[in-house]
Amino acid sequence: MRAQGPQIETARLTLRPVAAEDFEPLAAMNSDPQVMEFLGGVQPRSVAWRAFLSMAGAWTVQGFGMFSVIERDTGAWIGRVGPLHPEGWPGTEVGWGLIRSAWGHGYAVEAAIAAMDYAVETLGWTDIIHCIDDKNYPSQRVAQRLGSSLLGAGRLPPPNEEDIGLWGQTAAQWRARRAA
Repeated sequence: MRAQGPQIETARLTLRPVAAEDFEPLAAMNSDPQVMEFLGGVQPRSVAWRAFLSMAGAWTVQGFGMFSVIERDTGAWIGRVGPLHPEGWPGTEVGWGLIRSAWGHGYAVEAAIAAMDYAVETLGWTDIIHCIDDKNYPSQRVAQRLGSSLLGAGRLPPPNEEDIGLWGQTAAQWRARRAA
């Protein structure tokens, strides 16, 4: 079974709403200390399950959510990327998290471009942020490649209550960048 929503194809990836078969690779990703260092920390399987259901539920309740990212050549689930806006969040975010073996291939940027297009053109978002830890230099580079800049300091709502850097741009800036 799969959450209802669009499927987006890029040159190398398929972005689609979460499906039941995505839980095992997501649980594995969420148990990897390197991957989760800046994503709230390692999650036991039961917490990963709740995060997984939150991803699926967002599609039902809000009409959008993080996409599962599938490598087109292999059919492998390699992460999650996309729009999110939980209660109390500091803004409308396009975020990303990929399994370690997918790092360094440009997948985060490729998937985030598709998700940013979707957020601006389909969801009608006027601003997009990325919540990035001050020490998460690889994600900061992804944000910069997307044309986002550091907007200032922010804080995640409970239960995280972490100080983070707010990166982002307006929809007008995104459209201008895409047109260039």
